[in-house]
Amino acid sequence: MNNNRNDRLGLGWLGSVGVLLALVALWWVASNAGWVSRVFLPTPQATFASLLEGLNLSSGNSGNGELLAFTQATVGRMVEGWLLASLFGVLLGAAIGVSPAVRAWVQPTLEFIRPLPASALLPLAISIFGLNPGMVLFVVAFGAMWPVLLATVHGFAAVEPRLSEVARCLQMSRTAYIWKMGLPNAMPDILAGMRLALTIALIVAVVGEMIASQSGLGQAILLAARAFRASDLFAGIVLLGLIGFVSNALLALAEKRLLRWQQP
Repeated sequence: MNNNRNDRLGLGWLGSVGVLLALVALWWVASNAGWVSRVFLPTPQATFASLLEGLNLSSGNSGNGELLAFTQATVGRMVEGWLLASLFGVLLGAAIGVSPAVRAWVQPTLEFIRPLPASALLPLAISIFGLNPGMVLFVVAFGAMWPVLLATVHGFAAVEPRLSEVARCLQMSRTAYIWKMGLPNAMPDILAGMRLALTIALIVAVVGEMIASQSGLGQAILLAARAFRASDLFAGIVLLGLIGFVSNALLALAEKRLLRWQQP
């Protein structure tokens, strides 16, 4: 059975790589054959050269390194906002999820606020905090908090009722119940919410940088688009894709290790 599973995983990876190579080949043909003007669609080699130069990895150390600094700013903003969102999401979700009465009172308000896009709150955040990094961090944390909060509420609400009865028979405190019974039961939901929140944190961080003119990949992509520097624009987009892929892969690996007790 393990061999079959490994074979399926190997075929899945080969298929994914094949699709990616096919897309890159189509991009190469479209740009080099002139199907789309290079003003709007640079060649893959030009994009790769801009990427190396921006990351200061080009031969002879002739790169400017600006893209590396922008990447560090965006990743730092994303991680900080995600950590704050995860912390407050878990704390609030646990407080709401353990009490059916609180869930009944708060659920309508949560459903009202949850669909609000974080980017729509940027003008309000700008008026309150001004154009500064703290404003963008607040919006990132707010936007990324909801998947963690709702997943935590669901996880605690789905605790087996008999476990709650056992906790009452053992006269466990609310804190002990949350730590020993509620949190392990909610952990799969929490980790799934945190993975989704990490993607949202990256998206909101980039949008916030574009709107609030904060240093980062969002600002770099916007400036490249305004100056018709297509290769720099695509280099920034490729970097965003790599950041999202690597961060999701790392979190998936951590989730697999933390939930080893669930595996047969």
